Amino acid sequence: MAATDGGTVDPANLAGRTVVFAYPKTGGPGRAIPEGWDQIPGARGCTPQNCAFRDLHRELSAAGAGAVFGVSTQSTADQQEAAARLHLPFPSLSDAKLELARAWKLPTTTVEGAVLLKRLTLIIDDGRIAKVFYPVFPPDRNAGDVLLWFKAHPK
Repeated sequence: MAATDGGTVDPANLAGRTVVFAYPKTGGPGRAIPEGWDQIPGARGCTPQNCAFRDLHRELSAAGAGAVFGVSTQSTADQQEAAARLHLPFPSLSDAKLELARAWKLPTTTVEGAVLLKRLTLIIDDGRIAKVFYPVFPPDRNAGDVLLWFKAHPK
């Protein structure tokens, strides 16, 4: 999958402990959010979730996260804008072709004709899913929940 740092990532082939958190989509300047976005269960909170992972990135790394990735079905260009604006220290991955969603049977929803990922977080140990956080609520506490799990389950 295309990453906001210009590279590509295959989450199934990552060594070590990896965090992959999926979210529907981030808003941004000049990008309208879908009609009724705040009333769609699980839609609101993508930016706070990304910012929480940003704010706890060092602690997650110290606790054993070899890599952290956000993933959505947005284009890489939209994600690059959000990554720069939010000062994210980790790459976001674009699953615009739904390859990861299909391969891993991730939960999705359709909003205004666009397929979006439902919010969830995976802890992957050497290519194997070790923990799934789903549903994720509230989104801004997800990174803290992941950090607590890391501390309780050192590798």
